[in-house]
Amino acid sequence: MRYTGRIVGAGSAFPERVMTNKEFEAFVDTNDEWIRTRTGIETRRIADPSKGENTLSMAHAAAKKALDQAGLDPKELDLILVGTITPNTVMPCTANQLQALLGAENAFGFDLQAACSGWVFGLSVAEQYFASGKVKNALVIGVETLSMLIDWQDRSTCVLFGDAAGATVLQRTEATPEGSGIIGINLGTDGRAQDLLCIPHGYCKVPPWSAEYSAKQHKIKMQGSEVFKLATRTMVKSATELLEQHETKLEEIDYFFFHQANIRIIDHCARALGVAREKMWINVDRYGNTSAATLPIALEEAWKSGAVKPGNLMLFATFGGGLTWGSALIRL
Repeated sequence: MRYTGRIVGAGSAFPERVMTNKEFEAFVDTNDEWIRTRTGIETRRIADPSKGENTLSMAHAAAKKALDQAGLDPKELDLILVGTITPNTVMPCTANQLQALLGAENAFGFDLQAACSGWVFGLSVAEQYFASGKVKNALVIGVETLSMLIDWQDRSTCVLFGDAAGATVLQRTEATPEGSGIIGINLGTDGRAQDLLCIPHGYCKVPPWSAEYSAKQHKIKMQGSEVFKLATRTMVKSATELLEQHETKLEEIDYFFFHQANIRIIDHCARALGVAREKMWINVDRYGNTSAATLPIALEEAWKSGAVKPGNLMLFATFGGGLTWGSALIRL
C-alpha cells in the first residue's frame, strides 16, 4: 500500500491595515495607474508590530482556521512545516513557536527557506513523511512579513509585496488513481541566478551590526525583467514536466493556481499553457505578492467560494527568490 497526503483544511490570516497604491505617491515616484497596469496590484496588507501583528501571529491565526475546518485537535498533529524567510526569531524557529501556541505537543516541526516556493517545498517534505507511514496529520504553512524587508524608496520592489499567512492541514491517505491527495510534485532550484532576486543579509556574511547592513543589504533586491523571464519559463516548464510524468492532459485539470506575484506573470503562464481565466484563482490585486503564502491563500478562497470542490484535480505552480520553483498536482 502506498500513502500520500490529502488536504482536509485550509486557513488564511492578514494584518488589519490595507495599503492602497495611492499611498505610495507620497514617498516614491509612482502612481496608482502605473502600479495597476504593470503588476495588477491595487492593495496589499501591511503588518503593524505594535499591534502584535507578525509572522508568528499570522501563522497561528491561519493554522487555527485550517485545523477548525479539518476538525482536528492540535494534539493530533504529527508534523508542522513552515515556509518563511521572515521568522520572528532565528532560533527558535517559527514551527517550534507555533507548536507551543497551538498546544501541538505530539508534533515535531521545522522551518523551510525556499522564498515564494516555501509552501510547495513544504508539501513535498510532508509527502515523504506520509509515504513512509511515519506521519498521519501534518500542518503546512506559508507565511511572510515582507514589509520588514522592503526598501520603501525602491519603486521597482516596494509596490509588489504584502504580509499574510496561508495554512493547510493534510492527512495520510491511501494513494489511488482517482483518490484525493498529492499526486506529484516537481521542484527546481538554480543558485547560479541567485543575484536576480535576493536578500544579501546573513548573520555570518552581513550581520546586523555591520556597515553593509545599514546600507540596506537586508532589503529585497530584484532585477525585474530577468526575474519575469525566469519565473514564466520555469513555472511553465515545471508544470508541463509534472503533467507528463503523471500522464495527465492539461484539459483534465479542473483548476489552476499560479504564484500571485504579478498579473503579467500569471497571464503569461496561462497563455503558454492554454489556460482560460475562469479556471484560475486570482487575488494578487487585493494582497500583492505574499511570497510563500500566496498559494494556500488562493486555495482557501477558491475552496470556500465553491470554485473548487472535493474531487477536483488542481495544478499549482510557483517561483521564488534564490532561485526556486515548483509545481504540484493535487486532487482535493
